[in-house]
Amino acid sequence: MTDRFDILLKDVTALLSKQLSVHLTYHNLNHTLYVIKKAEHIALKEKVSHKNVVLVKIAALYHDVGFIKIRDGHEEESCKIAKRQLKGYNYSKEDIDVVCETIMATKVPQNATNHLGQILADADLEYLATNRFKPVSELLYQELKYFNKDLSRNQWDQMQIDFMEKHKYLTNYCKRYKSFRKEHNLQKLKSEK
Repeated sequence: MTDRFDILLKDVTALLSKQLSVHLTYHNLNHTLYVIKKAEHIALKEKVSHKNVVLVKIAALYHDVGFIKIRDGHEEESCKIAKRQLKGYNYSKEDIDVVCETIMATKVPQNATNHLGQILADADLEYLATNRFKPVSELLYQELKYFNKDLSRNQWDQMQIDFMEKHKYLTNYCKRYKSFRKEHNLQKLKSEK
């Protein structure tokens, strides 16, 4: 399964490189690669099986691929693309269903229905609890501002505060090691507003 993942990674990253809009300053290839890395890290900390580590990495690889066609509802589009492509790589229907269920856990507000979904949801927003928070959130602001020219810095800061106050990490690992760091970033953001 790992060899197939390496081939998938090469093929899907080529697709993302060619077809994602340059205006997606946050939802881009760098974000996808970061989420794959974090999903694998969290999955290993959560002690999931090797097969499930690979499945969560596949879901991470595909979780934003739908952006090549649509912004709103990209998760559903990501699942359609994943289903179509993964059949060609000889993944079973059961594995493809798990990948799609896992992808859908990243839809905001996050609602993970399985452990792999919790892992991917946490990996997708892991940056909230890092020292990368400010530069990464700036990339998201620039992306959103491109599509909504009226979005002010003050509105953006308030959107982030509201989002972070509602957000909760789902895995035991992130609850234990990320929640307090996210809270630190939230308090810092509030103090700068």
